[in-house]
Amino acid sequence: MDFLSDFLARFLAQLQSPTLGFLIGGIVIAAFNSQLTIPDPVYQFIVFMLLMKVGLTGGQAIRDSNLVEMLIPALFAVALGILIVFIGRYTLAKLPKIRVVDALATAGLFGAVSGSTMAAALTLLEEQGMFYEPWAAALYPFMDIPALVTAIVLASIYTTKQKRNKQLRNESYISKQPAAVGAYTNEAGGLGGGYPSEPENNGDDRVKIWPIVKESLQGSALTALLLGLALGLLTQPESVYKTFYDPLFRGFLSVLMLIMGMEAWARLAELRKVAQWYAVYAMLAPILHGFIAFGLGLIAHYITGFSLGGVVILAVIASSSSDISGPPTLRAGIPSANPSAYIGASTAVGTPVAIALCIPLFIGIAQALGG
Repeated sequence: MDFLSDFLARFLAQLQSPTLGFLIGGIVIAAFNSQLTIPDPVYQFIVFMLLMKVGLTGGQAIRDSNLVEMLIPALFAVALGILIVFIGRYTLAKLPKIRVVDALATAGLFGAVSGSTMAAALTLLEEQGMFYEPWAAALYPFMDIPALVTAIVLASIYTTKQKRNKQLRNESYISKQPAAVGAYTNEAGGLGGGYPSEPENNGDDRVKIWPIVKESLQGSALTALLLGLALGLLTQPESVYKTFYDPLFRGFLSVLMLIMGMEAWARLAELRKVAQWYAVYAMLAPILHGFIAFGLGLIAHYITGFSLGGVVILAVIASSSSDISGPPTLRAGIPSANPSAYIGASTAVGTPVAIALCIPLFIGIAQALGG
């Protein structure tokens, strides 16, 4: 009972943090049809600044840390990215009126990582005075890329299988028609004797993994994060870090939360156009993914001494859904999927749930476990 009351007290206190307050404020002013707008270039610059700061912090930490300690959390991050997509494939994709490609794109986006949600979690951990390994932010690509690759590969396998099944059904239908029809079909390019030709397989249907990975790495979010990691690891950026990136971090994050709140409300209209199951999935998936990650993080905690703050970061990035690099990657990789479904589910419901509920939830649990 003491554990529960302690957790609830900490959880309610975290809901009053400035980070969550700006998110809720953005939702409220958008709901009242405010004409406030923040230009997209400003948004992109803020995201770049936040991820550069996170990357610089992680790079400097990696430089002074034992890489062996990162191995198990990194492997767990890879496993989580893949697992989350398979969870979506066998839950969301099985629900009524849900197209499999839409479900896979949605699961891929929820398996990928939101840099802004991660930045919010880091800020709240610092506000709570909770220790975490600065290199924990480097787990981002270990989860993000496997999730996107898995979603695109599964979608490609599914669509290829559907096309072949459809072609085989058509061939079966044609073969049962009278000989005159078969002869006519032959004139159109089939084999002699009225038999349809075999589906041509020239290897074009094979999914190429490297272009997916390359596109993910070239995305603006991962590029900024990896650039910061490289600069923090290979250079001595302490002076510019302490005088520029670190002092501006919280202010930029508050503006980003305001933008995300406004965007979440705007995306609700798109979400209403698709099956309501997407909203249900977007509410429950971040919590489920986060608890799975929290459990794996605790295993790493007991095996390697991975901090409880690091466990929270692993849980939060699993709870998050990509809002920057993921959508364009999925648009290119799964062109038949409906963006209103996966982007609407992520931005309108998934991101607010991850930030407003999952971050304080997992921080509260970690604090209660740590005493």
